Amino acid sequence: MTDEPRKGSLFVIFLTVFIDLLGFGLVLPLLPVYAEYYLAESSNAGVQLGLLMASFSAMQFIFAPFWGKLSDKHGRRPIIMIGLAGSTVFYTLFGLATTIANDAATTMLLLYVSRIGAGIFGATISTAQAYIADTTTPEKRAKGMALIGMAFGAGFTFGPLLGMVAVAGDGEAPNAWPGYIAAILSFSALLLASKKLPESLTESSETAGHKVFDLNGLKQALSIPSIGLILVSIFVCIFSFANFETTLSLLIKGSSKHLEQSPFKFSYSEICGTFAFIGVTLSLVQGGIVRRMAGKRSDASLAMTGAIFEIIGFAIMIMAIQQESSGLLYLALGIVVTGFSFMQPSLNAMLSRRSDPTRQGTIMGVGQSVSSLARIVGSGIGIPLLTIQLNMPYYVATGLMILGVFLIALTSKRGKDFETVEANTTANE
Repeated sequence: MTDEPRKGSLFVIFLTVFIDLLGFGLVLPLLPVYAEYYLAESSNAGVQLGLLMASFSAMQFIFAPFWGKLSDKHGRRPIIMIGLAGSTVFYTLFGLATTIANDAATTMLLLYVSRIGAGIFGATISTAQAYIADTTTPEKRAKGMALIGMAFGAGFTFGPLLGMVAVAGDGEAPNAWPGYIAAILSFSALLLASKKLPESLTESSETAGHKVFDLNGLKQALSIPSIGLILVSIFVCIFSFANFETTLSLLIKGSSKHLEQSPFKFSYSEICGTFAFIGVTLSLVQGGIVRRMAGKRSDASLAMTGAIFEIIGFAIMIMAIQQESSGLLYLALGIVVTGFSFMQPSLNAMLSRRSDPTRQGTIMGVGQSVSSLARIVGSGIGIPLLTIQLNMPYYVATGLMILGVFLIALTSKRGKDFETVEANTTANE
């Protein structure tokens, strides 16, 4: 009797998150190029753009524990709905920023406010994960959580495609419709949740402590051999990809008063199409290749393969800029995204397998915090590097991934799965 409502609830939470993430995927490729258009010519343009791109991840890092605590106290449903309502408001503000402001400085201020607000209310995605934990048994928990990953993948794929429609016409000035369509999507998700999403929190639901950064959890994690190396590897992996992802729009847009002249001249719709290509590649590689190889090769081997792919991809990207070749650029993008698709889930799997099952939630939470910090730093540093020299972010990313290869090699030699360690101890006794 309880299975059907649970299945229905999971489908609704998937649709709710997917619709909301469509808006996120629609806005993300356009945000830096919109902001760059309005920035006055100044020496700190790269810093301003970097802070704008980092603000979303920073707000998510800070506010996810806050929303988690509120959802433990007041229920998941109202917090999810508050998040969707907030997203509706701030995506609307993103659209209005390009139409209501009388000067560029006011527009930039509104873009900052819209991005910070979207980050605060977008942090309720962790509440959606808690909703899934409430409505699934431990045995089916992993499959339930995979729905969030599917929603992310689909949002990053179809959001940019929707963006191509939103910016139809491709005038030189930014178009307000991406913000308005993103707001409409979040409002649609809000209506869906209000009508179809039941409350999941019950007296038997497990609640957990929520901290911005769990120092005690970090100490627990580092007490396990090789966990520290895995956490550093995760930081390097996410930092490199965030550094690449946040600079890509500005690189391929081309004409700019703040950057060294780029050889690429993509329109707004072509930028959205490029990000759709990234989303499709990510989904196909993770869903079609990595999942099938996961049980046949070790996590360390898959992570190492991903790191090598990324090094090759970033090297080709540097060549594409130097040779002014769009073909080489797309080849580089495909290889970099393939590498990330191998690396990220494999490192997370290694972190899970080497963790004490009784401390799994704490240690995986530390891993999520490290990933969030890497996104903040990668987003904040990438664009300033781009303003110094077009190839600079990708030289840095290449160097980091070479470091990543050594870290993964060390990790594979120095650590074992938790069960293996336990079994070996028993055997020795």
